[in-house]
Amino acid sequence: MLKNKLSRCEMIYNVNLFSVTGLFLLIILSSCKTIEAQNKYQIPKITENGFTKIFNGKNLNGWKGDSTHWRVENGNLVGTISPSTIVKRNTFIIWQGDVPSDFELKVEYKVTKNGNSGINYRSQLVNGVPYALKGYQGDIDGKNRYTGSNYEERRRTTLASQGQKVVLPNVKNADSLQAYIKNNFWTASIVKGSLGSRTSLKAHINKGWNEYRIVVIGNHMKHYVNGVLMSDVTDKDTVNRKFDGLIGVQVHVGPPMKIEYRNFRLKKLP
Repeated sequence: MLKNKLSRCEMIYNVNLFSVTGLFLLIILSSCKTIEAQNKYQIPKITENGFTKIFNGKNLNGWKGDSTHWRVENGNLVGTISPSTIVKRNTFIIWQGDVPSDFELKVEYKVTKNGNSGINYRSQLVNGVPYALKGYQGDIDGKNRYTGSNYEERRRTTLASQGQKVVLPNVKNADSLQAYIKNNFWTASIVKGSLGSRTSLKAHINKGWNEYRIVVIGNHMKHYVNGVLMSDVTDKDTVNRKFDGLIGVQVHVGPPMKIEYRNFRLKKLP
């Protein structure tokens, strides 16, 4: 009789244990699905061979910019515009170290919904304008209308939009850039192919952290976001193209915003 009672107790215990375990697994699976939905595309694992960190996560050593807009916060390089610090022109914080002609750059970023930023490279200072750059840019915006595009700051404007593979030919009237600019696009760009629709490419961009990767070899520039190729430019414009220059990141004219960068790495390519 006692044996039967123990058996029933054991059965009740096993049933309760099974129920608790099942509930726990259900909660875990539900949480995983929620995380997956919030961050559908994971940042690819980083291969660090040959890369050098150019931001130490502690201070702005090695970088030069306006401290009104740039600071270090929680180990991240942070750029902001507040209601009291609205800018009249784009302002950059600029890497002061050596930059190779051919390179691969990786950085993770997070931007607010109304934010607008970009990663400039092979760029030059603008005479008489502090913390301003002109040159190629990996575009970033919070609404992902331009993220991954190749935009040339203060020069030829949009060279390749999201999803475009383009070639930039020589132009006849090289002294007049405005002759080839319409609606913020470089009209001389020749589209050679598609990398995917804007809708399909934007689906790979998270609301939180993303990885931006720029690969520059000779006159060929590729922009990736989370491992997905967003734009591809071959610059054959012998008058306007550049093969070296500065790296910097931007806060853009517009409403209050915040852009964060972390894990800034640079690799020299042979």
